[in-house]
Amino acid sequence: MHPAYTKQDDELVRSRRMLGDLELIICSDGSYMLDGGAMFGVVPKPMWDKRTPADEQNRILLGLNTVVVRSGGAVVLIETGIGNKQPPKMREIHQNQERLPASLAAAGVSVDEVTHVVNTHLHFDHCGWNTTLGADGVSRPTFPNARYFAPASELAQGRLQRERDRVSYLWPNYDPVIESGQLTLIDPGGKGGFTPEDARLKPGDGKALPPVGIQTEMQIAPGVMVENLPGHTAGLLGVHIEARAHGGAVRHACYVSDLVPTHHHLDATWVMGYDLDPLTCIEERKRFWARAIPEQWLVLFTHDHQVPAAYVTLSDKGKPVVKEAETGR
Repeated sequence: MHPAYTKQDDELVRSRRMLGDLELIICSDGSYMLDGGAMFGVVPKPMWDKRTPADEQNRILLGLNTVVVRSGGAVVLIETGIGNKQPPKMREIHQNQERLPASLAAAGVSVDEVTHVVNTHLHFDHCGWNTTLGADGVSRPTFPNARYFAPASELAQGRLQRERDRVSYLWPNYDPVIESGQLTLIDPGGKGGFTPEDARLKPGDGKALPPVGIQTEMQIAPGVMVENLPGHTAGLLGVHIEARAHGGAVRHACYVSDLVPTHHHLDATWVMGYDLDPLTCIEERKRFWARAIPEQWLVLFTHDHQVPAAYVTLSDKGKPVVKEAETGR
């Protein structure tokens, strides 16, 4: 067990709160382990190890946070963790726990009532429970009544199967929801020029798949919209959630995904070795904090198992720091 792990980390529902008139529930696919050096890139270990200690294999404890947004008649899921399709070797490496179905059940969320699923990108640790591997060896959509959304450029990137990141793009996580007709790809403002029959979106093995829906607008559901936050990948999406509080004030939260994966990554330059374009990531973080801090957004972290949400302020040195954290409970 990782030295940072506590009994509290076993709780299936990490947080539950109201944002104005919307309910936010942070569920979890459990924790998992990744190399600390990869998670902090060029930052020296003596610096990051003070914030999040590594185990004897240099791994740090991370989370797999799914945010459930109840907005009127919509039930929106943001991210779906690693899932149950990892081969034994990868489960041994990551020590992941496949907990999202149990977490949703503990939160009172039925898979049948989910209306929208949003993947900020298509890396395996963000879309694994899009589908469930059955006893017959077939992967099927986990949420039968939901529309799924993901960046069009992410599917195109995954189809390339480049040496740098092909291990992260696993077709059983998304092809079954194309086959079922449930996937809509987001091409913000139509800048990518994607079409339903686009060759960039087709498997390289000639597998026949139906045309996929393309959406150029950013709204997913009432109060839920996306924004391109490039750097980790070119197509990475952040998910904004807005609600009205009593008196008409606007409350804002943002699931920032791998732009800022944990509260240990608040510094603009503390980017990951996994980030494909670290310089863009740094500039996008600066742009994000320039809005999130003065407007007091609730920041929802994708990989922080112990601090899944926080309000952020500036220190006396002008650095982003946690002002008020909502810890797992």
